[in-house]
Amino acid sequence: METGTVLFEIAKPPQEDDLDYRDQEQEEADPNAGRFVRYQFTPQFLKLKTVGATVEFTVGEKPVNKFRMIERHYFREKLLKTFDFEFGFCIPNSKNSCEHIYEFPVLDPEVCEEMIANPFETRSDSFYFVDDRLIMHNKADYAYNGGLQQ
Repeated sequence: METGTVLFEIAKPPQEDDLDYRDQEQEEADPNAGRFVRYQFTPQFLKLKTVGATVEFTVGEKPVNKFRMIERHYFREKLLKTFDFEFGFCIPNSKNSCEHIYEFPVLDPEVCEEMIANPFETRSDSFYFVDDRLIMHNKADYAYNGGLQQ
């Protein structure tokens, strides 16, 4: 946030961006199915205090009420931090953009060393809710050994 440096960008095809949860229900879509991202950062990433993430999404023909994302980050089985973002109401047929501000927890140097030495054992789960109902579950894992010679 302080430097304005872009750390990564992810783009999905437009047809996957639509958030029309009622159509998904009609197709009996599994909210836990198939969304996974793998990130690779340098060890310097663990020294950051605040990161901003801009999210863009579109809404289908029906309004979306009480849109919320809860994201939990873990190293191995230990919870590092929970983030809770409320989008609120989203109008039908709209393209939306919002910025999440992630304030990172202060980690012990030993934990950081373990996270660097054990790529992809740091993970996150992102849960998306509409009207207090789970509509999508994304998973990610992280490596912090980018740029290090193995």
